[in-house]
Amino acid sequence: MFSRTSPSQGPTSPTVTGFYDPASGSIQYVVADPATGKAALIDIVQDFDTAEARPRHDSAQEIVDFVTREGLEVEWILDTHPHADHLMASAWLREKLGAPNAIGARVRDIAGIWEDLYHTPGAFDPERDFDRLFEDGDRFRIGELDVRVMLSPGHTLGSITYVVGDDAAFVHDTFMHVDVGTSRADFPGGSSSVLYDSLQAILALPEQTRLFVGHDYPPVGDREEPAWEATVAAHKRDNPHVGGDVGREAFMQVRDTRDATLGLPDRILYALQVNLQGGRLPEPESDGERYFKIPANRF
Repeated sequence: MFSRTSPSQGPTSPTVTGFYDPASGSIQYVVADPATGKAALIDIVQDFDTAEARPRHDSAQEIVDFVTREGLEVEWILDTHPHADHLMASAWLREKLGAPNAIGARVRDIAGIWEDLYHTPGAFDPERDFDRLFEDGDRFRIGELDVRVMLSPGHTLGSITYVVGDDAAFVHDTFMHVDVGTSRADFPGGSSSVLYDSLQAILALPEQTRLFVGHDYPPVGDREEPAWEATVAAHKRDNPHVGGDVGREAFMQVRDTRDATLGLPDRILYALQVNLQGGRLPEPESDGERYFKIPANRF
């Protein structure tokens, strides 16, 4: 698995190692406090064979192996939102590592939307499947590093950003890499106008803040390797969707036009019913087997 480490810039700055999942274009993060060896895992992928509806944890195990080699102690298993393009490994990691898992509190609202789409009333219980549901402005620590939670909706109703220390923010499906633009806003509960506000709130962070995005899909232009880190200053200057003080209406036109051309991710109808249960598969039925429920003609 391709990985790259962004070193700490000082005592209030985390070391960040990103791991690229080529099957989904997702970036998974190990965020460590160099002073204490404490760490958090962010948006770790559960591998999934769509042809056979078969999950695996090979990629997550690679990250666990990395943590072990580096001598890190995982304090948190974090997700930024219920992903549409991959199954999260949160439940498996919680059982394996014994660390609490967390996501944004508005996952409750997302669960309500998808219970209707799947016609599975009462199927999702975030309080059961996550140890912490973060509200906007909540704070916690990774070792000695302060972490602040920002509600960053638009891609979903309940997406959150983790601002770690004084120079790192994990901005998930808001921005894409600086040479690409921004993420789609057309999923149920999404809004390009709301996403614009979230982007502007992130751009209000200090200009040296490293923004770590959720996805990349190379090749892009002359770039063939995946990339996921750029500063606030770089996005303000060079991002093709919001750089140079692009206004709300211009952004919405670009974003909505692009979104109208996009199909659903091939894992979405599997992923949401797993991710809204913290990464757990559906419960076994009377024959002991587990079954996905896929709505027909709803999209």
